[in-house]
Amino acid sequence: MSTNNKRLRAPLKVARGLGSAKDGTHHFVLQRITAIALIFLSIYAVALVVSLIGDDYLAVRNTVARPLNAVLLIAFLVSTFWHSKLGMQVIIEDYVHTPWSATVLHLLNIFVNVIAALASVLAVVRIALGA
Repeated sequence: MSTNNKRLRAPLKVARGLGSAKDGTHHFVLQRITAIALIFLSIYAVALVVSLIGDDYLAVRNTVARPLNAVLLIAFLVSTFWHSKLGMQVIIEDYVHTPWSATVLHLLNIFVNVIAALASVLAVVRIALGA
């Protein structure tokens, strides 16, 4: 019994450097900020799409090309993919326990979200600039 007690209580020299990385709060706050932004931007995006139901291609393109609509759509897209990246990062950290697979999944998470965000923003920018 006494050997188990010794293993459960680590001396200070063993525990040094294993405390908080002081990074979790920043991640938590960013995830909440993007969630709050997405509440308002999602309402806007859904309202915009509903208002465009039944319009022809040219009308939809002209609506998206308006500066306010283009900026808000880009903000929606960036917030969506940033929130997605943060959320998947937490899931990977909590449920993937193999170091090499966690590293691969973290890189894949970043790569997929960045590529999807860039492609989406590029599409809106091309529409807004009339390309």
